[in-house]
Amino acid sequence: MLDIAEELNRWVGQGRDFAVATVVAVGGSAPRGPGAALAVDREGTATGSVSGGCVEGAVYELCRQGGGGGA
Repeated sequence: MLDIAEELNRWVGQGRDFAVATVVAVGGSAPRGPGAALAVDREGTATGSVSGGCVEGAVYELCRQGGGGGA
């Protein structure tokens, strides 16, 4: 999460709505460990990463639904 904190601070300053997903635990091998985060704003702009491939896409879509632009 610290790797995207500066960008999120800018988004807050700009009054942007966004959602953040954070890895809290992993089992076995994983591309990103606990603390990794992905944020998505209402326009669909993303910063950070929680995984890769189809998992990243699914988390992106959940962020869009949860506050980063969902209906």
